Amino acid sequence: MEHVKALLIKAVMTLAVLWIVLGAGYGMDFWPMILVTTVVLGVISYFAGDLGILPAAGNMVATISDLVLTFLVVWLLGLLMTDVSGGTVAVAALISAVVIGVGEYLFHMYMLKSGPIAHERANTKV
Repeated sequence: MEHVKALLIKAVMTLAVLWIVLGAGYGMDFWPMILVTTVVLGVISYFAGDLGILPAAGNMVATISDLVLTFLVVWLLGLLMTDVSGGTVAVAALISAVVIGVGEYLFHMYMLKSGPIAHERANTKV
């Protein structure tokens, strides 16, 4: 149940940022661009970054990896799913990555202190 809660928090945060930056800021469509990007980014970053990199390397490394991943996913999907120019998509991806990176740093603190990682660590201590 902790993973579901964490995924929902992450999804709401990512969706809100992408909707504001990509939708309101750059006029990109909710479907498919914003919704598909939210799902793809959420799945990859949760399993690779939040459950893989975060416990092994810490918050800063996981946040930087999330920032890079966010930029790449938003940029590549933006190129594939919109008719916005490549340079404009790159700027939108950079802004999204920075804002989501800040959110991810805070989300990682939750994961480590009271989220799934904290619960797993508490359950493995004997």
